[in-house]
Amino acid sequence: MARKHSKHGRHDDFDTPDAPEAPPPVPCWLCGRPTGSTIVWHHPVPKSRGGRDVVPMHGICQQTLIANFTNSQLQRIGMDVDMLLANPAIRKFVDWVANKEPDFTAPITKKQR
Repeated sequence: MARKHSKHGRHDDFDTPDAPEAPPPVPCWLCGRPTGSTIVWHHPVPKSRGGRDVVPMHGICQQTLIANFTNSQLQRIGMDVDMLLANPAIRKFVDWVANKEPDFTAPITKKQR
């Protein structure tokens, strides 16, 4: 006996021209490049210091911030990207990563303490 309804749907469903468009990529809070398939939601002011706001970032950008600043320093800087970019190490990183693809990743050195 034949099935009343197909197990996998209709065969003509594959030619739907009205496919929804993907939303535009969100820019990274630090470097300004569009984010790729992985978005890290970062607390500019650490949660341990009372931070509630989150911003979209690349994983490599977040790792660079964590490697170059302590939680106390990030609390004092807050949401001010310009103060972060005034740091020579961060400015050098942002200039270096500017031409990389959105999903680019690389190992980041550990904190120098």
